[in-house]
Amino acid sequence: MASSSRPPPPGVTQRPVRRYSPESGLAPPESDAVALEEPLDIRVSGDTVALTMRMPGADRFLVTGFLFSEGLLHSADDLGGLVHCGRPGEEGYGNVVEVTPAPGLVLDLERVSASRRGTLTTAACGVCGRRSVEDLIAACHPVPPGPGLAASVLARAPDVLRTRQPHFEHTGGVHAAAALDAEGHVLAAFEDVGRHNAVDKVVGALVLEHGLRSARATRPGAFQPTLLVVSGRAGFDILQKAAVARFPLVASVSAPTSLSIDLAERAGITLATFVRGGRFNVHTHPERLRVG
Repeated sequence: MASSSRPPPPGVTQRPVRRYSPESGLAPPESDAVALEEPLDIRVSGDTVALTMRMPGADRFLVTGFLFSEGLLHSADDLGGLVHCGRPGEEGYGNVVEVTPAPGLVLDLERVSASRRGTLTTAACGVCGRRSVEDLIAACHPVPPGPGLAASVLARAPDVLRTRQPHFEHTGGVHAAAALDAEGHVLAAFEDVGRHNAVDKVVGALVLEHGLRSARATRPGAFQPTLLVVSGRAGFDILQKAAVARFPLVASVSAPTSLSIDLAERAGITLATFVRGGRFNVHTHPERLRVG
């Protein structure tokens, strides 16, 4: 990756590389910046719920967002404790996060074990090991109408996201996601080696810092985000998480899939893709966009 003038952030490490060009052949080894990838063991009351490959950092948001997307948590009120099992000040050292439910609450771990086959949740796939797509769709309630959004705000969203990608600047090897309000202001933004991890971090931050609640626990006047923007393609896993978090709009710089479009239509989400250079495609529910 091309060098950056700014110092690398945590989550970037160095590995040797030899660069080839037709003019000079294979160059001598040099140090190259790459994204750090390590496993994270997510445990609830001592039981492992998932093992995911991620870029260390914002682990409490990642874990909260993951459990929220799985339907195990419905608000921050469901959390009794969330402890990173590592050295103080060195997030990622122990690569284990222990979650304790709120007093008197028992989290339904069968929701995960019944729909997964115990497989590793990799950095590339948020739905690996699922037995049925219906397992995921069942958790997706239709999102409320939500505020309208100016088309110009949606068109600028990837540019806003790009300003929050220091790890990509150094490595070129990470994805990013951000939550924006109706004026285009960033509510939360994170990077990760996995698309779905970046989204989980965003959702977790909204749960813990903005009071996001699931459809089951929502109260009148509760916080609702407006726009989720992602750096990669808009796959089914991204739309599923957006639906559970009640995002009325999703913007992607890349392509959709057939299932992501189907889920967006069913969940009432406005899905825009290939959002680049001030242009985009709208696949579902264009009525939310204000043009002109």
